Amino acid sequence: MRIGDLAARTGLTTKTIRFYEGSSLLPAPPRTPGGYRDYPDDTAARLAFIRDAQRAGLTLAEIRSILALRDDGHAPCTHVTDLIHEHLDDIDRRMAELAATREALRDLAARAATTDPDACGADDICTILKPARP
Repeated sequence: MRIGDLAARTGLTTKTIRFYEGSSLLPAPPRTPGGYRDYPDDTAARLAFIRDAQRAGLTLAEIRSILALRDDGHAPCTHVTDLIHEHLDDIDRRMAELAATREALRDLAARAATTDPDACGADDICTILKPARP
C-alpha cells in the first residue's frame, strides 16, 4: 500500500509515517518498480500500536524498544509492565512535587493577602517572596 493510502487508513500524515520510518519505529518498506514505498497491510496495526503507546505516555525510545523485542520474536509484556511502573513512579514523584509547590504558593498567597505594599522598603523588590522570618 502506498504511503498516501496508509496515511488515509490510519489518520496520520505522510510526514509522520516517514518520521516513524526514519526513527526506526517502522521498518523500511519495499519499493515499487517506480520507487514508491509499498507498505505491507500490517503496517496500519503497527502504527495504531505506536499511537496507543504514545497515548499511554511512552516515549518513542520506549516504543522502539518494545517493537524491537517483538520484531526479535519475544513477547514484550514484561518490558511493557516495567515501563508502566516506571511511568507511574515518575507521576507519583511529580505529583508530590506539585503538591509541595501548591502548598508553598498557598503560603505565599496568604502572605500576599496581608502584605501592605506601602510597607515595602526601597531595598526590597517584593517582600511577599522573601523567606518568612522565624
